[in-house]
This record gives sequence, C-alpha cells and structure tokens, in this order.
Amino acid sequence: MKQKITIKTIAKELGVSTSTVSKALKDSHEIGKETKDKIQAFANHYNYKPNSLALQLRNQKTKVIGVILPKIVHHFFSTVIMGIEAYANEKGYHIMVCFSNEDYQKEVETLSVLSNGSVDGLIVSIANETLENKDFSHFIDLVEEDIPLVLFDRVVDDILCDKIVVDDVGAGYKATKHLVDIGCKRIGLITTPDHVSVGALRRLGYEKALIESYVKTDSKLIIKIDEKQDIKKQIEQLFEQNIDGIFAVNEIYAANAMRIAKEKGLNIPNDISIIGFTDGLISEYSSPSITTIAQHGFIMGRQAVELLIDRIENETEVFTPKKIVISSDLKIRESTKTSS
Repeated sequence: MKQKITIKTIAKELGVSTSTVSKALKDSHEIGKETKDKIQAFANHYNYKPNSLALQLRNQKTKVIGVILPKIVHHFFSTVIMGIEAYANEKGYHIMVCFSNEDYQKEVETLSVLSNGSVDGLIVSIANETLENKDFSHFIDLVEEDIPLVLFDRVVDDILCDKIVVDDVGAGYKATKHLVDIGCKRIGLITTPDHVSVGALRRLGYEKALIESYVKTDSKLIIKIDEKQDIKKQIEQLFEQNIDGIFAVNEIYAANAMRIAKEKGLNIPNDISIIGFTDGLISEYSSPSITTIAQHGFIMGRQAVELLIDRIENETEVFTPKKIVISSDLKIRESTKTSS
C-alpha cells in the first residue's frame, strides 16, 4: 500500500517549492513541461489526492484576518491591534488575535491552524525563539502556498512577503543623541539578545550616535536581557558601572532601570537620565515620567492591514513584496535633563 502524500511531501522529494507543485498539479502554464510531467507522474504513482475540505475552506472568503503576536505585555502590541481592528472593520473584516508567547512550536501550530481556511490572511510579529532558532520554514511554506502574509516589527528578509517596520536604527540614534546633547558622558544600553532584530538595530543607532559624538563604545555598558531570567537583576549589573545616562529598548526595561536608580538613591534626571522605547502608560504615568521614543503602533497596525487586505482582494495581480518603514519621534519628559 502506497503512503499517503501531501504537496509538501512531493516538493521535498523532488526538490521544488510547494508553490511549483501546486501549480503543476493544476496544469499551470507557468511551470515548464519537463517539471510538470515529473511532478504529475510522481503524484499519480503515489495516488496523491488533494485535501478537498482544506481547498474548499481556503477558496472561500471568511472576512477574518489572523493576527499572531509574541505577547501582549508591551503597550506597543496593544496599539498595533487597535490600528489593525480600526481599518479591518472599515473594510468589513474581523480579526482573530492569537499569541505565540515567544515560543517557536506554538507559533508553528497556530500558523498551521489559522492558514487551513480559518482566515483570509495573516499579520505576524515573529516569536523570539523562532528568531533564535533561525527556522522560518513555516512562514516560507505559507508564502509558497500563496496565503497572504504581512510581517511587522520583528521581520526577516528571507521571507518574501510585505513588511512594516519602525526605523529602529534612526530611533536608537535619536534617543542616544538626546542623551549626549544634554551632557551624558557614560551612556548605558539595555537591549535584547542579538537575534532579536529590533534590539540589534536600535543598538546600531546607539553606536552611531556615540561615534558621531567621539564617544568610544564600551561593551561593559551594554546589557542584553534574557527575559527567561530575572530582568531586574540583569539591569542591576549596569549600575555597577559609572553611568549618567541609560537608553532602554522598551519601556519595561526603562521602568526597571528607574526603579533601581531610585533604590540606589540616585536623583532622576540630575544624577542619571533615562530614555525608554514605546510611548505607553508606564512611561506616561511613572514618577518621574519617562522620556521615550514613540513607535506609532496604531499607524503600523493600520498600514499592515491595508497591505494585507489589498493582497487578499487583488490576488490575481503579480505580487511584489513591499517594505514600509515608519519613522519615530522622541517624546521628552521628566526623566532626562533639559540641557547640559
């Protein structure tokens, strides 16, 4: 008895993409005769039968958009959801929000469930563990199956789909330049591990601002946070150095830094100035309020769903992936000095 096979099985065995197999089985003119014959012969030999239920579900419009987020603790992601929902509702779509909890396997399983006919397209910010593993095959398979996908914030160049990002390098530069301009000489950076692209890019901006100001980068002043460990204890290591300024790549790190500074009896901003990232309630209502980089999550969410709906409703057009870069703004508050 021959084994039951799928499009993915055929693609793997013959060393072609799932998209090529799908088109060959539909006798598409886009696939060369030799490749088409080889794929069709292989499928016939193993008695390939398409999953008619999955095809039926996929070909029907649900008017639902799937959104997969790494977590909800950051204010940024909640504003992105608001932006997505606002435009989706205008266009008659509903959204279904799921969370990967930064877990690779959870992301793979959620993507598989949603892409099997539950939604018309997907908007995703990639999980931390996926970035660390560098295994993006579940996204690549999705693209090859012509399922509309938009990545935002945490994106990967290898995945050929639409992307929405913040100018993270420019944001890191603006934050650090402000600290330099108000007289900070020893500026610490609280960031993510290198595999998280947003943190790595913000670090580039930090380093660029220091270089332009003729300040040497000191690796002892850079803390890369492992969120599986105690965040506060890791940030406390930075205070063992002689610092007078801190740039944190999210507002949770910034709030932790401010708490530690207060515990050590430091005056904010006279002894140390602190800048965070993402203009959320933590930053606004902390005492003192935290100077921050406004990320414009609502705009990012709205533009992400605009791209996705355009792709869903114009699927017959030749697809060329787009990348939109959104600039950020510095909101100066009480946690940084006003002048040097």
